[in-house]
Amino acid sequence: MAAISRDELQGRAQTVRGLVDPSVLGPTLMHEHLLWDIRTPAMQADPDQGPEIALCNCWQINYGTRKALSNYVFFDREVATDEVAKMRTAGGQTVVELTVGGLKPDPLGLVGISEATETHIVMGCGHYVDEYQDPANHDRDIDDFAAEMVAQIREGAWDTDVRAGIIGEIGCQSPWTDLEKRVMAGALIAQGETGAALNVHPGRDPDQPQEVAEFVAARGGDTSRLIISHIDRTIFDDERLFRLADSGCVIELDLFGQEQAHYPLNLKIDLPNDAERLRWIRRLIDRGHLDQIVISHDICYRTRLTCFGGHGYGHIFENVVPLMQRRGFTQAEIDRITIETPRRLLTFV
Repeated sequence: MAAISRDELQGRAQTVRGLVDPSVLGPTLMHEHLLWDIRTPAMQADPDQGPEIALCNCWQINYGTRKALSNYVFFDREVATDEVAKMRTAGGQTVVELTVGGLKPDPLGLVGISEATETHIVMGCGHYVDEYQDPANHDRDIDDFAAEMVAQIREGAWDTDVRAGIIGEIGCQSPWTDLEKRVMAGALIAQGETGAALNVHPGRDPDQPQEVAEFVAARGGDTSRLIISHIDRTIFDDERLFRLADSGCVIELDLFGQEQAHYPLNLKIDLPNDAERLRWIRRLIDRGHLDQIVISHDICYRTRLTCFGGHGYGHIFENVVPLMQRRGFTQAEIDRITIETPRRLLTFV
């Protein structure tokens, strides 16, 4: 298949089934995983992958008291299709799927889910954090990473002709490794050559989102098209939150549905619940940052799917939007966060 040109991309959104007019995207989840493997190499090598997940053990698994490495891997296309269909029934129309290099992306699986559910799926590209990457990446330079991401958008990704429609989630950690910085620098070059938005997975340190924003700005990147994910597990004070918003980047709160304070990936912090997430959003709106907010669930555990007792991809549309309405959010504010800002970001410039 011939490469798609920058002119063909401009003003359009690119889904796994091809280019679309951005006006058709509708209510959008900006950060999800539909088919994934987030186990580290060490986890994958562990002979004890844990028990089958059932209603009688999903709480213990979620709370970290029951080992279940199998919770972190999911490639059942039929079940994924059913889960996305439930989201469609709840009112969602588009899913941004950010399973990238190191997490075993399945582009053809995404095409099948999209076709079966009539859902727009926008696929990411690039690489996750250092420890997940192919060891060969340590010998690659910035330009090589940039060329790879450009090709993933213009030609096809992961040995298929399925094209990505966004860059990321580009993985970072704290401290930020040299390899991750090279991938990020390559992503910025690719962004400049394609006009795509860029999504970043920051390290679990409250100052790293700001470090990323400053890295992007210092290299001439467009911070208005920089989405920094997982803010609701990273920043917990208004000073840092507002400083980051002042950089012009998009603030992504993407752990909606995680209602418990326990966060096994960082036991030093307490996760907010959905009501507290909405209070953060209200403070950002009141300060003038309505155009810089997107939301999602970042589902990457089986136990968050409805078939395993979780909230599923429909939660924001079924439960969070009504909560926003009860808490005084206007329909215009809700539409900006769930439809208009995602549409802006997913439109190539």
